[in-house]
Amino acid sequence: MTPGPIANLLASGSGAAIIPTMMKQQMDKIVILARGLGTRMRHDDAAAGIDGQQSAMADTGVKALIPIGRPFLDYVLSAAADAGYRHACLVIGPEQEAIRKYYGEEIATQRLDVAFADQAEPKGTADAVAAAEAFADGDHFAVINSDNYYPVEALRGLREQPGCAAALFERDAMLTGNVTEDRIKRLAVARIDAQGNLEGIVEKPDDAALAALPRPLWVSMNCWRFGPSIFEACRAIKPSPRGEFEIPDAVGHAIHALGETFHALKVRLPVLDMTSRADIASVAAILADTEVKL
Repeated sequence: MTPGPIANLLASGSGAAIIPTMMKQQMDKIVILARGLGTRMRHDDAAAGIDGQQSAMADTGVKALIPIGRPFLDYVLSAAADAGYRHACLVIGPEQEAIRKYYGEEIATQRLDVAFADQAEPKGTADAVAAAEAFADGDHFAVINSDNYYPVEALRGLREQPGCAAALFERDAMLTGNVTEDRIKRLAVARIDAQGNLEGIVEKPDDAALAALPRPLWVSMNCWRFGPSIFEACRAIKPSPRGEFEIPDAVGHAIHALGETFHALKVRLPVLDMTSRADIASVAAILADTEVKL
């Protein structure tokens, strides 16, 4: 059998400094934003058709732990492990001890190491990303929401994509999941240049803004691959009109002020959205046969 390139490097004695560099390129870190207050999930909905356990957890606003056979975040983490991630960081608030206890003490994980980063106050998604700087430790990493279930293909695509990237989801494909037509109109849409790179994110686009964008439309569901530059961008931006530090603003700063390029990874599959009690039954039905392996 002919020796492979790594074996040749070792035999020549020149591989010691090179192999760590090669291995470093394999991105396997993912940050999951779980700090949200779950305001819409807390709202009562008699028509939601959920059971007592689901209702009790929904009352807390902790969407990550809503049981659909097992906690929803288990499915999210399992998909990340399927995509090749091996280190996960949950960004949580000081009041979310239930998440810390469950993933830190109550459940054993085989494929993922689970760490935690504290976001002291809910100051927005960019502030949450900034809380994970020590976890990233200079490496590239993915970022996703804890209340969305992303297709493995998207997560794997980000892991294998060199440089920074945004996973964007075809608007029509999103309708094959649990996102309804009225809700999809409120989702952010991406502007992509001729080279296939992200130009920016249009938040809550009106009809005129949508009409000006080429088809198909690509929706941003907060699914990213970042490098170290994102932390400088998170520190540089000002609060949005909502008073929060938000990822699209940080990405815009990274592109236009720092010269970062974000590849647009186009995905023609839906993302499941766990925003309110009305979503619980539909998400549970779609994920009913999904194997969870942490």
